[in-house]
Amino acid sequence: MLAGRVLICAGMAVASFALADPPASGTAPATETPAVAKPASTEARTYRLDPGTKVPLNLINSISTRSAASGDRVYMETAFPIMADGKIVIPPGSYVAGTVTQVKRAGKLKGRSELFIRFDSLTLPNGVTRDFRGTISNLDGTNSEKLDRTEGKVRGDSDKGGDAVKVGEAAAWGTTIGGIAGRSATGAGIGAAAGAAAGLAGVLLSRGPDAVLERGTTIEMVLDRTIQFSEADLNFGSYQSRPPTSGPGEQQRSKGLFGR
Repeated sequence: MLAGRVLICAGMAVASFALADPPASGTAPATETPAVAKPASTEARTYRLDPGTKVPLNLINSISTRSAASGDRVYMETAFPIMADGKIVIPPGSYVAGTVTQVKRAGKLKGRSELFIRFDSLTLPNGVTRDFRGTISNLDGTNSEKLDRTEGKVRGDSDKGGDAVKVGEAAAWGTTIGGIAGRSATGAGIGAAAGAAAGLAGVLLSRGPDAVLERGTTIEMVLDRTIQFSEADLNFGSYQSRPPTSGPGEQQRSKGLFGR
């Protein structure tokens, strides 16, 4: 009986020893390293030019309804920096390419000459290119051509005043010649009538003025769709803008864009 109790006590002692904390060792127990949160991925910043953005352009080549044909290329360069979110996205001297899509010469009796340009692409100084669409929204104040803002068409000036001058000059010369030849008022009257008829015939055989946009002319383009650039697209390095293209009437244009 006593032996059994001794065995039971010994067993309980062994169990207590097994359940006790392990003895401390010279090495600190390893601790679990907390997970480091990874920074959330951020998208590259983008810069947008929305529809309605206006971009001043200088023509590099001249265009005239006298010689232009549908499909001819038009070359321009930007004349002023365009910004978005405080950053220049289109520096001066960037290239814009366009295409003549409609050409109409003035008629001999009525109708004005018309010219329509479609804008196709923009190339930044670092070679980044974007296709886009836009229309002409303004012409500088030195041009006699008129702009149809609803369609973006350039129309030649009317020549009604010039026609009247032609008829009047021919009549005056006829009066002078008739008076000298006939030595009378009757001769002068006949000469005036003949001169007026000759002047009117010249008007009927001639066309109205052509629509002409000279090299260096400043036009204003308005975007009709969004253009978007990334931060990398706008790395221009050591680029420095060039002086604007010069052309006929540059001194007048230097007073301000579009005559304003």
